Amino acid sequence: MAFSHPLARGAKVWTAKAHDGSEQRVLVVVTTIPLDPGEKGYKKSLVERLSRAARDYLADSNEAASFMLMPRLRDWIGAKA
Repeated sequence: MAFSHPLARGAKVWTAKAHDGSEQRVLVVVTTIPLDPGEKGYKKSLVERLSRAARDYLADSNEAASFMLMPRLRDWIGAKA
């Protein structure tokens, strides 16, 4: 079962590798909502809602141990995408 949410534009489980060689599976959720409290249009309730959905997904599946929310690449300041 893949992670899906109305506030998420995409999600995928990636394997992160530490300097010591250990690995951890991470759910990466891409969204268009502002994630930084300093950004225009930031709404804490939306970020919390998406975070809660990701935590619930992790609790119900064994696919990943943690998650991260990130903006779309083209929304990054200074990005030339």
